[in-house]
Amino acid sequence: QVQLVESGGGLVQAGGSLRLSCAASGGIFSPYAMGWYRQAPGTQRELVALVTSGGNTNYADSVKGRFTISRDNAKNTVYLQMNSLKPEDTAVYYCNAKFTDIGNYWGQGTQVTVSS
Repeated sequence: QVQLVESGGGLVQAGGSLRLSCAASGGIFSPYAMGWYRQAPGTQRELVALVTSGGNTNYADSVKGRFTISRDNAKNTVYLQMNSLKPEDTAVYYCNAKFTDIGNYWGQGTQVTVSS
């Protein structure tokens, strides 16, 4: 059974930094893409950043230049370095892993709160 274990959320002041981590385990094959989505109260879940096993990345326009996604393929772990955080980055952040054979899996979510 696939599990995604997230860590690294918390409370930070505007302009600060946080680093999220997510480790995937239990799949027969490694995920072909891993990424982070976020959902603020009253809004839809949105893509923050995605990285493929080949290293291709995709970012939401709102985080370009501030957030960096990276991946350790050997550990099936994805990281999100978040710098210059803004109050509008406040949300629950969800790790996502996409598998060719078994589809999408989600982590339990980790709260990121940025105070002004």
